[in-house]
Amino acid sequence: MNKLATVIVDDEPLARKGLAVRLQGFANIEVVAQCSGGKDAVQQIKALSPDLVFLDIQMPEMSGFDVVRQLLTDNVEMPIVVFVTAFDHYAVQAFDVHALDYLLKPVDHERLSQTIDRVEAFIGQQKADSHKRRLIDVVSEVTGNDCKTIIEQLEDNIPVSISSYSDVLAIKDIGETSLVPTKDIIWIDAAGDYMCVHTDEKTHILRKTMKDLEQLLDPKTFIRTHRSAMVNKRYIDKFGNQINGEYYLILTNNKELKVSRSYKDKVKQAILN
Repeated sequence: MNKLATVIVDDEPLARKGLAVRLQGFANIEVVAQCSGGKDAVQQIKALSPDLVFLDIQMPEMSGFDVVRQLLTDNVEMPIVVFVTAFDHYAVQAFDVHALDYLLKPVDHERLSQTIDRVEAFIGQQKADSHKRRLIDVVSEVTGNDCKTIIEQLEDNIPVSISSYSDVLAIKDIGETSLVPTKDIIWIDAAGDYMCVHTDEKTHILRKTMKDLEQLLDPKTFIRTHRSAMVNKRYIDKFGNQINGEYYLILTNNKELKVSRSYKDKVKQAILN
């Protein structure tokens, strides 16, 4: 059996050791290097040409995405990259859509076994170009830059910056995933256990809580108007109150949204800023 030469990249010593110990249980894996940072990872990957890299995302000085960018820029033959992450939901959605696989810390043995099986199957298909495109798509989704911009930045050796909030909301529906640009979302309201995400074209149904969405969406753009609703302030046309003291917003599509008393001051402040 040909073993997969594997590199572990993580700035946390215990995380590196823990993953290395778990990988000892797989006969088809040989850990050939452990790296504590991005720069060392780039050097080791260039020198060793591994089959597989477990790559932490959040590292000082050079993130996991920076490592991918540098390898692509240097036209290195890309190994299979499995991201190891403690990122929140929006990044996990991006990996679900684009990446070969990802692991959440702390790494679970059963989940790791599934990852190794997936890597083996992918290598068997020999889709190197497809994997390279997947990596670009992951960086694109998490950073909020489109693929064309990513490729141009890579060619010009321009660092790809990572935004704190996603520019795309991944919404799964009957086996398909729609990538909805957040700039196109007009407002969101709750319907039981689901969120209704409204754009000009359609309403998407998302199984998340309002609290989840507040973590995903930029609060400078999306304003809570009610405990069960938020609005993209780019689409606000008017803010007013009725004779009975109730407050409301008129959106650019003439939709009227109620503003609860507990949120009216925050809405006013957000509109003025």
